[in-house]
Amino acid sequence: MTEREQITEEVRRQLIQEMMANFNHEKERKLANFRSQNAYIRKGQTLFTGSSLMEQFPISEFCLNEGLPIVYNRGIGGYTTDEFLSAIGPMLLDLEPSKLFINIGTNDIRDMPEGEDWFSHLSSNYRKICEMIREKLPETIVYMMAYYPVNPHRNSPALRVRTNEAVARANEMVRALASEFGFQYIDVNDGLKDEQGNLQIEHTLDGIHFDAAAYRTVFERLKQYL
Repeated sequence: MTEREQITEEVRRQLIQEMMANFNHEKERKLANFRSQNAYIRKGQTLFTGSSLMEQFPISEFCLNEGLPIVYNRGIGGYTTDEFLSAIGPMLLDLEPSKLFINIGTNDIRDMPEGEDWFSHLSSNYRKICEMIREKLPETIVYMMAYYPVNPHRNSPALRVRTNEAVARANEMVRALASEFGFQYIDVNDGLKDEQGNLQIEHTLDGIHFDAAAYRTVFERLKQYL
C-alpha cells in the first residue's frame, strides 16, 4: 500500500468512527427522550416497539386518522436485541401496554465476531425478551410481527447477510417463540412483495426501509388487531 493509499484508508476509518459515534449518540438521545415522555403517557394503551422499521412507522398518525385508540411508538433506528434488552424499561415495560406489537432483531442479521452466529444470538436474545414480557406483563396481548422482506437489487451493504432467505429463517424462529409463549405471530407482508417475494422496489431506496405508502399497506392488514 502506498503512502497516499494509507492516508486515504486512515481518513476512511476516521470518518466511519465519527459516523458511528454520531449514530450512537443519536440513539442515546432518542432513548433519553422516551424516558422523559414516559412520565406523561397513559399506561394500558397499545405500543409499537422495535428498531428503525418500527420507528419510521407512522402508526400514531394512521390511528388518529381512523379514530382508533392511542398508540405509542417506541422504535429506535439501528437497535439490536442487545440494545433493546438493555433499554427494555423505557422501550416497553414502563408503558405497561394492554397490546404490544414488537418487531426487533433485523439488525442482528449481520456479520458477527468470529465464532458467533447471528441466528443463535438473535434466538437467544429474543427468548430473553419474551421471558421478560411474560414475567413483567402477564396480561398484555403480544403480537410478534414477522420481519419484513428486503430487495437485494438495492445497493446496501447490510443486504449481503440480510437476505430474504435469512429473514424467512428468522421468521420461523419468531413464529415458534410466539407459539411457545402464548403470544400471537402475525405476518402482514403480502402486500409489500413483488412476484419474486422481494420488497417492492418502487417503495424502497435501500432495499430495507420503505415509504409511507408501503406502511399504509401494512396498516390496512394490521387494523384487525388494533
